Amino acid sequence: MGYLTPIIVLDIVAGSLAVILVIANKLFAEYEDVNLDINDGEEEFVVEGGTTLLQALTDNEIYIPSACGGQGSCGFCTARVKEGGGPVLPTEEPMLTRQQLIDDVRLSCQVKVREDMKVEIEEKYLEVEKYSTEVISTEDVTPSIKEIIFDLKEPETIDFKAGQYVQVQVPADGDTVDRAYSIASEESVHDKVMLTVQLIEGGLGSTYLHELEVGDEVEFTGPFGDFYVQDTDATIVGVAGGVGLAPLRSIVFSLLEKGVDREIWLFYGARTLEDLYYHEDLEQLADNHDNFNYVPALDSSQPEWDGEVGLITEVMKDYLEKGENMEGYLCGPPPMMDATIDLLASYGVEEEDILYDDFS
Repeated sequence: MGYLTPIIVLDIVAGSLAVILVIANKLFAEYEDVNLDINDGEEEFVVEGGTTLLQALTDNEIYIPSACGGQGSCGFCTARVKEGGGPVLPTEEPMLTRQQLIDDVRLSCQVKVREDMKVEIEEKYLEVEKYSTEVISTEDVTPSIKEIIFDLKEPETIDFKAGQYVQVQVPADGDTVDRAYSIASEESVHDKVMLTVQLIEGGLGSTYLHELEVGDEVEFTGPFGDFYVQDTDATIVGVAGGVGLAPLRSIVFSLLEKGVDREIWLFYGARTLEDLYYHEDLEQLADNHDNFNYVPALDSSQPEWDGEVGLITEVMKDYLEKGENMEGYLCGPPPMMDATIDLLASYGVEEEDILYDDFS
């Protein structure tokens, strides 16, 4: 058995070297200073190596979208890495288009900062801020959806475009993760933000928000998103399902408050009558504005309901005309949005004229 001794010794040595390398990596590689250049010197700072690019930006008060909390599953936190960053990781490839890969676009939540880097991000993200807020109102608007109103403390005001969203910082294991929620309030309200949040079983963000009480302090960043009304004369066709009404509520209320005279349709699909929220408010808006048309529909007939019944895409066919100059603004479950996109395309609406907010 003596001939096994050298092998055992080699195994011990190899194992020890592996442990030493791991320790060395933690002691040295993760804590080496790295220079980060943003947008050709517009912002420059030094960070400790080993963190992600997303975290490095956040630590230096540059906030870019990351609806999945840095898990690499939303594809929002893109940045162009001009120098440094290493090779594209397998976790990034499914979320990036071929053209993005050619253009050196990366997922910042997956890129490790290990060497000096030059990074390019959209200029608008340099204007995004973190807001400290206080909950001033909570109300159950359906059995599963809660309306929450936040009073802004620092900064005291926010400017956003109706349809955009904020990223709420949700406590998790002693740290925080970001969760994205559409703003439901009007553009004219600058000192408060209203969210409507559906409780998802096991959902980290929705559970946290549903448990908030008046007086609780919450932080979020924003605004984010390109889901806002384009400056054209086309008829606006808004389509919402469930809690997807939030950004459409903001869009409709904001446009009508500003006196926009474009024709506006809002088709809203809900499962049952008790799942319709802001129903009376929207009916009142439709009564007061000739250019606003509100068409709610339930999944199935109910004794107390005399409105539309069935799939929202089937209901839309009774109101829209093919060939009309239209733009689509959609927010709801993916199957509903897929069907609506197909319907609008069949009515002659171009792909670039259909905007959607996928909250899946």
